[in-house]
Amino acid sequence: MAAEIKPSNTNKQGNVRKPVLLNKLEGCGDTVNMAILIPREEGVISVSDDKTMRVWLKRDTGQYWPSICHSMPSEAASIDFNGETRRLFIGLDNGTISEFILADDFNKLSHVRDYLAHQNRVNSLKFSLACEWVLSCSKDKYFQWHCSETGRRLGGYQASAWCLCLEFDEQSKYAFVGDYSGQISVLKIKDTTFELVITLKGHSGSVRCLSWDADRSLLCSGSFDQSVIVWDIGGKQGTAFELQGHHDKVQGLVYAQSAKQLLSGSDDCVLGVWNMDTKRIETPEWTESNICMKCEAPFFWNVRKMWEEKIMGNRQHHCRKCGKAVCAKCSSKQSTLPMMGYEYDVRVCDECFESIKVEDKAPLATFHDVRHSVIHMNLDETRKLLITVGKDRVMKLWDVSSILY
Repeated sequence: MAAEIKPSNTNKQGNVRKPVLLNKLEGCGDTVNMAILIPREEGVISVSDDKTMRVWLKRDTGQYWPSICHSMPSEAASIDFNGETRRLFIGLDNGTISEFILADDFNKLSHVRDYLAHQNRVNSLKFSLACEWVLSCSKDKYFQWHCSETGRRLGGYQASAWCLCLEFDEQSKYAFVGDYSGQISVLKIKDTTFELVITLKGHSGSVRCLSWDADRSLLCSGSFDQSVIVWDIGGKQGTAFELQGHHDKVQGLVYAQSAKQLLSGSDDCVLGVWNMDTKRIETPEWTESNICMKCEAPFFWNVRKMWEEKIMGNRQHHCRKCGKAVCAKCSSKQSTLPMMGYEYDVRVCDECFESIKVEDKAPLATFHDVRHSVIHMNLDETRKLLITVGKDRVMKLWDVSSILY
């Protein structure tokens, strides 16, 4: 009898591979929307629905306390920070983006300008120093970009639904905008104009987070449909494969470039760590049929065949490996399919089940309990530090050196 393959949770030194909780940051009076780690500093910047932007610094006691607690005119919804120039951008619920300069000692904040960018909540924003652009997307269905030198609006694109998340590649000047309908708009930005390259459709729920692998031109999207989809933008083949491991809404994604691993956070209080340095198989499209494609038994809507054969119809199912329409009798088995992104047992037809080898079940992801529903994440890959923002208004700082190997 073949031995069952178990996930490897230890590294070469024999240490258990799991994130280590270093600190908790608490004290915000309302939902914390985003938090980012300050590069090369033991500090965190957060924005909250209590209308505050806070800069948290590590004290001699080992705890983090605010060195700045700045009140904004509206709920602070999104944030981006450039460590090189110390320029800080905060997106507000009223549609405004406020730009500040952080002092060298992180104890003072200087206002630069306000961008009247949107008519509603700024859900995501990015500052590009190379282009001198401030890119943003909003609940008003618009993606906009402004000149960060003059504050002038350069251009905009209207999506079909609320714009929820944003990624930008400085080299190619491609912008990716995820929206409430589950679509992702791929735009080529040209100073004051844009070209809509393609609209990616694959999620059945709203797209809540995006992460970009610049080296291999892979776009990762997390959704309310509990899945992560990896889109091959650079290959231009339309290839996309799914990562299925969470059991609730995926709201946080960060990509570790050097480790070639994707970290995902979800409402199920789980941190997923996906090995991206491996060959994966694209998820097959589901075939529709009036009869089981294995035994030819009719499905319940095939009234004519049921009448002719004097039998009851069956419910239609689909094999996750081949995509064929099958009845319950012909798909009574379940299996993990890590190469196809399924890290938990899913339905497969009996024929495909027999073809699955023991080594095909070797896990390509690990999952860790972070004890709060994750709504945002930020990674400092150089120091291997991760901060997770939860629905419980708590920010947790993690040492992820053992899992980013």
